[in-house]
Amino acid sequence: MTAPLKPPQNSFNGFPSGKVRFVSIPGPFFTDLLPQIDHLGELKVTLYALWFLEQMEGNFRSIRIEDYAGDEQFMRGMGRTREEGTARLEEGLERAVIRGTLLKASAPGENGEEVFFFLNSPRGRAAIQAIQRGDWAPTSTLRQPIALNLERPNIFRLYEEHIGPLTPMIAETLREAEQTYPAQWIEEAVRIAVENNVRRWRYVDAILRSWQEEGRDDQNRGNSQKDRRRYVEGKFADFIEH
Repeated sequence: MTAPLKPPQNSFNGFPSGKVRFVSIPGPFFTDLLPQIDHLGELKVTLYALWFLEQMEGNFRSIRIEDYAGDEQFMRGMGRTREEGTARLEEGLERAVIRGTLLKASAPGENGEEVFFFLNSPRGRAAIQAIQRGDWAPTSTLRQPIALNLERPNIFRLYEEHIGPLTPMIAETLREAEQTYPAQWIEEAVRIAVENNVRRWRYVDAILRSWQEEGRDDQNRGNSQKDRRRYVEGKFADFIEH
């Protein structure tokens, strides 16, 4: 008889209730690729790449070893020490490239030659060809930070639950809004957007700017119909799609 398994030090508490964001994973990952992968490190770097690249914007999306290594939450599961985690990361990436899941390319960067990994998809193959022809070169200067976070800012949750999927560009906009407006204002503006069925951040931002420039009038809070009308007429009408 085998010894009973000990519970892990950090157990999973289960998926939360309510709306959660899903990650798109191509069907061939399960039918063709998953049965072939027999190495945990390779599986982890592959899944992380699928998640990471979906957070990015633009036609050509790449991930670097620095993106993996800079995510402390991810690296915590790669090894007991930083050195062990780095070694497993490098081996996992090498296996993913050999298998053909990821495509590898070198291009000039700020600190010399940099290595970029692309998903072996039509867009990834097109990116590799563009690099080889000299028509395009990836850059790390304008990349938005992407990392696994256990505690997400409340404004991120508000946006995803009531407006739409979060992108790096939107995340940066939300961070700026969080530094500019009180949290109570943001929650109230999102509530107004939901009540008026205008799930667009530009509309929320217009309400916030209006409060900041003209003051926040709470006199009409008791008259919900009148309060609703003031945010669908006049200058706010431009943000509403009829």
